[in-house]
Amino acid sequence: MIKSMTGFGRSEYTDEEYRIIVEMKSVNHRYLDLGIKLPRIISKYEPEIRKTIREYAERGKVDVYITYEKLKSTGVTVRYDRDVAAEYIRYLNEMKQEFGLEEDIRPTRIARFPDVFTLEENYQADEKDYRELDRVLREAAERFAESREKEGENLKKDILVKLTEMTALVDRIEARVPVIITAYQEKLTEKVKALLENAAVDENRIVQETTIYADRVAVDEELVRLRSHIQAVDDILKEGGAAGRKLDFIVQEMNREANTTLSKSDDREVTDIGIDLKTLIEKIREQVQNIE
Repeated sequence: MIKSMTGFGRSEYTDEEYRIIVEMKSVNHRYLDLGIKLPRIISKYEPEIRKTIREYAERGKVDVYITYEKLKSTGVTVRYDRDVAAEYIRYLNEMKQEFGLEEDIRPTRIARFPDVFTLEENYQADEKDYRELDRVLREAAERFAESREKEGENLKKDILVKLTEMTALVDRIEARVPVIITAYQEKLTEKVKALLENAAVDENRIVQETTIYADRVAVDEELVRLRSHIQAVDDILKEGGAAGRKLDFIVQEMNREANTTLSKSDDREVTDIGIDLKTLIEKIREQVQNIE
């Protein structure tokens, strides 16, 4: 199955002992770039968390946000910062002297200032705690993967439609080339007749010039390769899997063949078709950039 690199998944679990929330979201990236924000008490399990996420994503910039609260036996302690309190008191005394204030400095007032007292958790999660977290993490990851698969299916359908449109354009160019060559031969014959007036026209010379022109504007090889690339993209999309890099390479080759076709053309209709072809390829390229 084709997957998009854009996705979102969320799961939440709360009981009398835990409150766990996991959110995952991702955008395009050449490789897998994991960013995980989690509380300190479960930080030792970050390698396991990364390993789990890699089961659900091979490419993309994936951001994971984990809220983890142990509602019982958290081991919270109070930390008193004497140096910070001393700084507050020193400046309060300076203010009293400078402005003639008479208010007493009370411990309860100093305690309200930031960083005088802080709470610290000295609790570290154990294996039982991690099992609860892993369950919620995998549930969020499943929803994340489902959203990527759903978006990937939409991308696949859109690209397949554009491939059909590309094939139609290639058919039009292929049908137009013989018409161009015939028109060139007729035009060349008329021009030679006008120059020579009533003199005999050298038919062999006309054929020779027409052959040279046909070689110059021939795009048979480019059209064959374009058809091959179209079929390759179709096959890869239907096969599924992490195909983004492979598809990106093929689309670059498509663009190369379209450019060569345009460069050989001196016919307005073929040029217009070639521009439409390049526009379609660019739209496909933009979609492919979203595929894992």
